[in-house]
Amino acid sequence: MTEFSAPLAGIVVVSVEQAISAPFATRQLADLGATVIKIERPEGDFARHYDSLVKGNSAFFVWANVGKQSVAIDLRNPDDERLLKALIAGADVFIHNMSPAAASGRGIDAGTLRAEYPNLIVCVISGYGPDGPRSNDKAYDLGIQAEAGAFSVTGDEVMSKVGFSVADIAAGMYALTSVLAAIVRRDRTGEGALIHVSMLEALTEWLSAPLYAATYGTGQVPRTGRRHHAIAPYGTFALSDGRTILIAVQSDGEWQSLATHLMDDPGLGFDQRFVTNSDRLANVVELEALISARLALISGDEAMAHLAAGRIAVARVNELSGVWAHEQLRARGHFHEVQTENGPVELLDPPFGISGWVRPPSSVPGLNEHDPEVLGAIMNRGRKRD
Repeated sequence: MTEFSAPLAGIVVVSVEQAISAPFATRQLADLGATVIKIERPEGDFARHYDSLVKGNSAFFVWANVGKQSVAIDLRNPDDERLLKALIAGADVFIHNMSPAAASGRGIDAGTLRAEYPNLIVCVISGYGPDGPRSNDKAYDLGIQAEAGAFSVTGDEVMSKVGFSVADIAAGMYALTSVLAAIVRRDRTGEGALIHVSMLEALTEWLSAPLYAATYGTGQVPRTGRRHHAIAPYGTFALSDGRTILIAVQSDGEWQSLATHLMDDPGLGFDQRFVTNSDRLANVVELEALISARLALISGDEAMAHLAAGRIAVARVNELSGVWAHEQLRARGHFHEVQTENGPVELLDPPFGISGWVRPPSSVPGLNEHDPEVLGAIMNRGRKRD
């Protein structure tokens, strides 16, 4: 494997991790060629046991842990604790999503490690951050969604969670980008880094637009279900053949095109009820009723052809089986096979589009399934640094 095909070749990451946020971050590092040592409790990361749907493996675990090596460590055992510290000494990056108190009690808190290893990059992911009144509170994805306001803007008359682990993913992605930036800085200066990523702060950042609008505008906006809260028409519609699509209009010009090509009524594009986006929002129920009535009169294929002719953005509302068979993903070869303890499975490719990058061969690690030679080499690195 060339240096270009594995941008992080030679980088060693040790992670005391469980669930999703830290494992998701380190999986991306493994995708980019880093050697990732996943430290698990003797009974394993509890995400291993969420389900057994992927040939006996948890879908969550497969998703967040492919490409790593697993080492089972009991931190109550002095020999295991010494092994962990020897691995950290040989690492470039150490990540954990333990509670601050648990990390401090084991002597692997960020401050202690940075003082001992000035060139080490230490990344800590927590629910609420290293200080403040909530710093030691337990935090899981749905709790952070609730705290950050994601529930308040999702759903319709009844609020809803986001349908995937959005708080964990937000924190994992900020951990990933922070670690990559710290690696670049260390290459330039030799200096390590201390990184704190809060799930609450990460997800709140993603909610900035509705948060600012509520704070500086007219307060909490109502939930709008499958309709955009600030743009119209922008939402789902039923075709006459039973399919559901999403139609998105972003400008007055696109609205006029939709009026001409789909509605077959160019004058509607200049109707005073719908001329501007503000007008369309004020009359959105009437607007959507007109579009739905028109769609009921023509075939689904005819509707799609008219939308294409008008260059109107349209998307099919897919169930997950439709996503798995998606012609664009399949045409681009966005899948690969990996090994698990129970045989091969097909997974999505990582979405990195770096020229010259080649996804490293990978598998889903069984508990404590590591290469002793790799562990030996990492610990030897630590001894040489001493």
